[in-house]
Amino acid sequence: MTTPFPGDAAAPVPLPGCPAHGRGIEPIGPGGLRRLYGPEAEADPAGLYEKLRAEYGEVAPVLLHGDHRVWLILGHGANITAMRTPSLFSRDSRLWSAFRNGEVPADSPLLPVVAWQPICVFADGEEHRRLRGAVLDGLNGFDRRGVRRHVRRFTTDLVQVVGTTGRAELISQFAEHLPMLVMTKLIGMPDEYGPQLVDAARDLMKGSETAIASNEYVVASLRRTIAVKRDHPGDDLTSRLLAHPAGLTDDEVMEHLRVVLLAANETTVNLIADSLKMVLTDPRFRAHLSGGQMTLGEALDQVLWDSPPMSLVAGRCATADTELGGQQIKAGDFLLLGLAAGNVDPVVRPDLATPLYGNRSHLAFGAGPHECPGQDIGRHVAEAGIDILLTLLPDLRLAVPEEELTWSSAWISRHLTALPVEFTPREIEPDPESVAEAERAAEERAARAEEELQAAERAAAAASAPPAAAVPAQRRSWWDALTGFFRR
Repeated sequence: MTTPFPGDAAAPVPLPGCPAHGRGIEPIGPGGLRRLYGPEAEADPAGLYEKLRAEYGEVAPVLLHGDHRVWLILGHGANITAMRTPSLFSRDSRLWSAFRNGEVPADSPLLPVVAWQPICVFADGEEHRRLRGAVLDGLNGFDRRGVRRHVRRFTTDLVQVVGTTGRAELISQFAEHLPMLVMTKLIGMPDEYGPQLVDAARDLMKGSETAIASNEYVVASLRRTIAVKRDHPGDDLTSRLLAHPAGLTDDEVMEHLRVVLLAANETTVNLIADSLKMVLTDPRFRAHLSGGQMTLGEALDQVLWDSPPMSLVAGRCATADTELGGQQIKAGDFLLLGLAAGNVDPVVRPDLATPLYGNRSHLAFGAGPHECPGQDIGRHVAEAGIDILLTLLPDLRLAVPEEELTWSSAWISRHLTALPVEFTPREIEPDPESVAEAERAAEERAARAEEELQAAERAAAAASAPPAAAVPAQRRSWWDALTGFFRR
């Protein structure tokens, strides 16, 4: 399906993030604890992790938005322990004492990420196995060739927009769009949803003051998708979850689609961006890759160690008083999994310059029963997208000095803000699937226009009046809109 779902004309549009968010926040809060949010924390999260490691060791007390006291797990081993021991460290966020005591306001930017939802991410035991099994079965139904076809189509479409210019900005014009466009196809959503979902997902994950509104937009879009797929199922994740023998409710289907959509987008955008940055700036990587000594998949593993797509994951709740990393954890305490900090733990990486090609013991996708179920699809989208991009633009090169590249950070992840490149201008042939999709969309529009015209003529005839119905103006296609956006 390439056209919007019926009734989408008034679909909500997410609000932009508040530009003043975070100003005036001191790095040290109540009790002398460091804040994980605010300008200083977001300017250098890696530096903050090392300060905390030097002061507290493997597990450090920190403050989240609203100055809620939580624990940040910094050690690789301590992270593995928390991930693999759900009996002591549960994913049920309702156990957090701040929730139990009513200390988290309804407008907290933490809620879209930490509030309990009826999904496998927040479940343990048998309920977790029921829900996660449905998600795994749905995701495992996609073969790599089918995913690669979507990746090839959208990569080609995106490169085609800039191919003749000889210049591009690979974050805003490629990395931020490709994963969401692919996921909308896997979920069974129209192409037109992609661009707005990109904005909503990024705003939500930043924890901005408009995160609640952006979350509502994502939820509304998914509920419309579920309603359509109940009547018209297809070969997509939504239809598979609806039909799964686990018997998921509509709310459970929606929440699982939401977490898959957001997690896949956020992690894959960052993985593509950081991997492209390495390709373009690291002479050792470029030499190895061009010399055939290292596959792109092995290179992605190095990136997953050095720059995990999610800096931390929220989180785990202690089910009883216990000890972790030398700290006394009380029942009801909330813990954050420090993926980025754990990946550079001196215990497992005494020399950060030592390559880790092919080593997959990093924390980027978690471990234990809650290990990321969509990691294979995410890796494949990133690897295939970069491979196809480099094939289409073989002389891709950075257009600015490396030291001018900048990052923006939020409490949960870190983003490369821009990656300007240049290359030899060239015409990019359209992907056959895009051509076929455009033809199908044109046929659908023509059929609808004909039906509307005939209906108007019948109504006019029934009223004994001359037919004067006009074909309604058609909405611009998604590709026309995207092209116009890039060429402004």
